[in-house]
Amino acid sequence: MTEASTQHNAETGQCIAVTGATGYVGGRLAPRLLERGYAIRCLVRDPKKLDDRPWRNEPGVEVVKSDLSDAKELAEQLKGCAAAYYLIHSMEAAGEEYANRDRRLAENFANGCAAAGVGRIVYLGGLGEVDDTLSEHLRSRREVEEVLGSAGVPVTVFRAAIIIGSGSASFEILRYLVDRLPVMITPRWVQSECQPIAIADVLHWLVACLDAPDTAGRVLEIGGPDVLTYNELMQTAAKSIGLPRRWIIPVPVLTPRLSSAWISLVTPVTYRIARPLADGLRNRVVVTNDDVQRLMPHEALGVSEAIDRALTRARDDQVDTHWAVAGPMPGDPEWAGGKEFRDARSIRIDADPEHVFRAVCRVGGGHGWYWGDVLWRLRGWMDQFVGGPGLRRGRRHREEIRYGEALDFWRVVGVERPRLLQLHAEMKLPGVARLEFEIDPTDTPDESLLRMTARFWPRGLLGLAYWYAVAPLHHFVFGGMLRGIKRAAEKPPAEQTPADAPSPESQ
Repeated sequence: MTEASTQHNAETGQCIAVTGATGYVGGRLAPRLLERGYAIRCLVRDPKKLDDRPWRNEPGVEVVKSDLSDAKELAEQLKGCAAAYYLIHSMEAAGEEYANRDRRLAENFANGCAAAGVGRIVYLGGLGEVDDTLSEHLRSRREVEEVLGSAGVPVTVFRAAIIIGSGSASFEILRYLVDRLPVMITPRWVQSECQPIAIADVLHWLVACLDAPDTAGRVLEIGGPDVLTYNELMQTAAKSIGLPRRWIIPVPVLTPRLSSAWISLVTPVTYRIARPLADGLRNRVVVTNDDVQRLMPHEALGVSEAIDRALTRARDDQVDTHWAVAGPMPGDPEWAGGKEFRDARSIRIDADPEHVFRAVCRVGGGHGWYWGDVLWRLRGWMDQFVGGPGLRRGRRHREEIRYGEALDFWRVVGVERPRLLQLHAEMKLPGVARLEFEIDPTDTPDESLLRMTARFWPRGLLGLAYWYAVAPLHHFVFGGMLRGIKRAAEKPPAEQTPADAPSPESQ
């Protein structure tokens, strides 16, 4: 896109609707549209997830609460938009129920766009030839393509294979497999060909199409310059990470179900997300024409360069969006309104609330939990064994915490700087658990009171047994955590480690 077109967009105030702005691709697309001079209207289920995004309060940003369930409501929400991005996928599950849900939402969106007079829909789908071997997940994406075009609004469809970028589910699977497994027993799909693409190139073409009228009503296949097998892709990733060549042994007996279970065990990606990804790996996913290069010429990154860039951004805490943030926020089931068990404790800290809040926000991930990390890891392994996320997901950034983010097997459900952090447990439990940190100043200058409260709503007799079994450990684990936070918050700046020091954004 040229400088002149960017200026034109700014002058006309052209508005673009973006769904999935809290997700991996949408969360990176929104600021790039702003950079190009567009106004954006983000349609999201939970607007609070965008509160901490650096671009949220920029001029031209509008956030609308929408679950896409009502076509008439959508028509009102989409009025005045020149184009609309549809970046919604049911990645965390499979089956007819979710395929039906995807079709229903796409139909609502198509009808809403038609009624609102939206000029074009832009959709990101998946590569793969349509035949009997096409995976359920990729087949559902093709159905969504068809449904989006059913109301008469021109659709620009982009089809991509593996997206390589810091924080993407595909890239997390790739790097953890090669990092943790010097020897791999794999299914036959390891010899399937793929054509990976860097997230930067996906975003380039998603934005550039708005200035290319000939892309309306077209299906455009996008990929990087390299076509290689998954075996070769893993060897390339190992080389970029600095590891010796991996031993990869394909066998014919591993099914997608077993493959996804293995991926879930070894990588941070949960089984529900690994399953559709693993199922799609059996398909050859390569670009079959040069339409996108003919209409929007662009030199895409090679695989090695894309991997190197993703690794660098992850190492430097520059992960803008992460796969684990997408999806609805956890809610309490109906039975959670009953008996509540509570473990509340507090500690006085010789530091102001801002420094205490920074120390609290460093819990989890590579920094650990201030006390009893062995016990936390054991709990994570137990959770992973029964199908929970365990501690694999880590955290997006060593310092920053945003609403809606995953933090090991917790989800951030409340952030009020510098006084409150609330975490919702997503480990497998016979009940609902939350952990809350509240920080208040005291009458003494530069002193704060930190209160930590663990809440648990048991489900049935097993829930009661669970609480009484773990309650004795709270004295050691939570007490040690409070003391560790106190030590970290009271450290003078000169003695802080890089993990203790405040991030540039927080200063």
